[in-house]
Amino acid sequence: MTDTPELLLAHHLKALKLPTFLREYDKLARQCAAEGVDHTRYLLRLAELELIERERRMVDRRIKDAKFPAVKSLDSFDFLALPSLNKALVLELARSEYVSRRDNIIAVGNSGTGKTHIVLGLGLAACQKGLSVGFTTAAALVHELIEARDEKRLLRLQRQLATYKLLIIDELGYVPFSQTGAELLFEVFSRRYERGSTIVTSNLPFDEWTGVFASERLTGALLDRLTHHVHILEMNGDSYRLKQSKRRSRNTPDDASQT
Repeated sequence: MTDTPELLLAHHLKALKLPTFLREYDKLARQCAAEGVDHTRYLLRLAELELIERERRMVDRRIKDAKFPAVKSLDSFDFLALPSLNKALVLELARSEYVSRRDNIIAVGNSGTGKTHIVLGLGLAACQKGLSVGFTTAAALVHELIEARDEKRLLRLQRQLATYKLLIIDELGYVPFSQTGAELLFEVFSRRYERGSTIVTSNLPFDEWTGVFASERLTGALLDRLTHHVHILEMNGDSYRLKQSKRRSRNTPDDASQT
């Protein structure tokens, strides 16, 4: 018994990796027939559906590979709550053109002002522009680097970190590093200098970074590389998380039995 055209078509579309074609061709054919659309426009619509779905899958893959702790967009950030932040600059950076110029971004401000939200939004925008992104905290990265050195796979990890078009290093300054950790982290920045864009968030002003790296020489060399082509996001203000917590507390009935 010979295979029906439908079975053969399904087989070929799977082999060609065109799942949207396979899923939509019959429904779209009926729709186009009802609308009097010719075969060329029918094929055009199918091709467009396939391209849209393929791009969506690629964005999803880039987001997964970035290892974001959460997916947050700039649309959900309350810029009014942080007047010190240059909204126009943030929206310009969301175009991701700084990545092609290999510029860096440093978001500096006290805790709870939304630095991580902003850089997650910029990372998401970069993924949507087709760029490879990696996300980590400074403490986690240093731990990973030391572990890789001890297991004789440091060079492989360094090469992987260098391949990202955009590397986001969050929470620099929360934990001081050992001399070894500071030197390994410096090497990451050094390898990316003028080769890839790096975003750093920190709760410390630049003149206090020496306390993290425990070396004026290393701190100076690091800042020299980071700030050569850089966009600074000033994010000092009242803690957004604290305000949210207080708002929730005000909205919670005193008598738990009322809830």
